[in-house]
Amino acid sequence: MEELLKQLGINLPGLIVQIINFVLLLIILRLTIYKYLLGLVDRRAARIKESMDQVEKIQKDTAQTQEQIKHHLDEARQEGQALINQATQIGERLKEEARQEARKEAEVMIQRARAEIRQERNEAIESVRSQFAELTVLAAERIIHKSIDASTHRELIEEVLREKSDLKGSQG
Repeated sequence: MEELLKQLGINLPGLIVQIINFVLLLIILRLTIYKYLLGLVDRRAARIKESMDQVEKIQKDTAQTQEQIKHHLDEARQEGQALINQATQIGERLKEEARQEARKEAEVMIQRARAEIRQERNEAIESVRSQFAELTVLAAERIIHKSIDASTHRELIEEVLREKSDLKGSQG
């Protein structure tokens, strides 16, 4: 077998020494560096896991925040719509109040106008009566050809007019 190994170019004592060296190196590495490397790998895995957990937490927080923002926006829209509706109602109420006030003012103006018309009518009737009385006195003077006291004539005419008004009032 030694010859076969020589033919293959393998030195058996050198190979055994290298195997022993390799095994010793593995044992030394196992005792010293392996634990350190495993610790590094474990710490790295822990940091990666922690980072992944943080990413998940951030994603959850972001989703929750987005949901809250959406909820707040919906509430703000509803409040805005309520304010718009309230403003519309107030506007309509103010319009109606203005219409009512305008109607009241128009009614007051109509009442004033009617009162003024009545007063002017009464003044006109009084003026016509006065002129009629004067005309009657003048006519009576011309008929009688003598002057009668104007105040006496007016009293007579007013008395006749009152009697005539009383007759019309009792007939109507």
